Amino acid sequence: MENRRILLTGVTGYIGKRLLPILLEQGDEVICCVRDIDKFQNEIYLSHERVSIIEVDFLKKGTLSKIPKKIDVAYYLIHSMSSSVEKFTELEAECAFNFRETLDKTNVQQVIYLSGIVNKTTLSQHLISRKNVEKGLQSRHYALTTFRAGIIVGSGSASFEIIRDLVEKLPIMITPKWLNTKTQPIAVRDVLTFLSKAILKEDLLNQSFDIGSPNVLTYKEMLLGYAKVRGLKRWIFTLPVMTPKLSSYWLYFITSTSYKLAVSLVNSMKVEVIAKPSKINQILEIKPISYEKAIELAFKKIQQNSIVSSWKDASISSQFNDDLSEHIQVPHFGCYKDIKVRKVIDQEKVLNKIWSIGGENGWYYANSLWEIRGIIDQLVGGIGLRRGRTSKTELNPGDALDFWRVIKASKEETHLLLYAEMKIPGEAWLEFKIMKEKLYQRAVFRPKGVRGRLYWYMVLPFHYFIFNGMINKLVSFKGNTPE
Repeated sequence: MENRRILLTGVTGYIGKRLLPILLEQGDEVICCVRDIDKFQNEIYLSHERVSIIEVDFLKKGTLSKIPKKIDVAYYLIHSMSSSVEKFTELEAECAFNFRETLDKTNVQQVIYLSGIVNKTTLSQHLISRKNVEKGLQSRHYALTTFRAGIIVGSGSASFEIIRDLVEKLPIMITPKWLNTKTQPIAVRDVLTFLSKAILKEDLLNQSFDIGSPNVLTYKEMLLGYAKVRGLKRWIFTLPVMTPKLSSYWLYFITSTSYKLAVSLVNSMKVEVIAKPSKINQILEIKPISYEKAIELAFKKIQQNSIVSSWKDASISSQFNDDLSEHIQVPHFGCYKDIKVRKVIDQEKVLNKIWSIGGENGWYYANSLWEIRGIIDQLVGGIGLRRGRTSKTELNPGDALDFWRVIKASKEETHLLLYAEMKIPGEAWLEFKIMKEKLYQRAVFRPKGVRGRLYWYMVLPFHYFIFNGMINKLVSFKGNTPE
């Protein structure tokens, strides 16, 4: 049997990154659409004989000619939860229109779309947009199959991380009234099973289906269900007077979510999200697992350090929407620099320590100062340190790393380059590179105006101690002391 040719959009996103290996296991050939090819640097897939990568942006028609004519099935997994982008709904509609117009010129037979449950009359802006995108994807040329999901629960999902932050940190919660809203969560593994088993299924063509777990729960019950799995005692009280704006700030300051995602979630959480009954479980022979089982499985992945994808690595957690390649060249002129050099005795140990920096491992020196800097960043509307990192030991271009974004991560070239996403009057890079048995640690800051220059001199004394201590710790092992 000839391999099916699958066009996969959103391949660097939370769902797409997990769907790719499943499609390959099924024997499919996968054409990965990426907006920024620098975000797709996984060596396993770059060298895979059934994976090809094309750089396209569905908001830029000039790039869409790269999409091949010969396609059997396409997945539409493009979605941004960014509420700060102007004309968000229009941009999503334009993206769907360009996708449909392009796919109409191919041999594609089926498009599979992951949407949100939209059964209520009153919907949030983002759920309205999801509904409009579904309409925009409908075509006479191909069959559209839509799966509508509510809260997706799994290691690294935004919903799971928010629930985790709240329950782990707060024994007593004073919460907004929307915690009494009902929802029907679903495990990420079940979502992936629905998506992967739907390919060219006759009964699913030109159909839409709501998917969910067996449990209909309030958000309060979801928090208490998490606490039960973790063996924690928690008390939750709701306040009817907490406004959406206060609710968004409440989520933003207590959890690792970004403010713009908090706004989007609060607006959506006011709407009941319950799946309409259908025969989809019988058609695809899927028995979705319970909410508590989904929590248990998510924790197994965390304990095994095997989280495949995380919302933190998506652009929603970012303070900038540029391509990574625009920041890979560290500027030289008009910049302030802090450069440290140390002799390296054991290169492998130093590299492993560099690749484990940040998140739960900390920054090896003056972690309390890093935490204070993270709090200050949050107070001025930044992302702070709580975003952490997806894996404790692996880094790839595009990954979030506290308030940095990984621009380059190559152990072969012994080179790690980070770009700052904190709120600062300018741009900043942090670089680690081993050359000729020496570790070069370089912090570069390109100031913006007078404020940027004042900022650099204000933090200069702290930089001396922090960066000096950090490089010393990176090269210091038993029998290997700093130069």
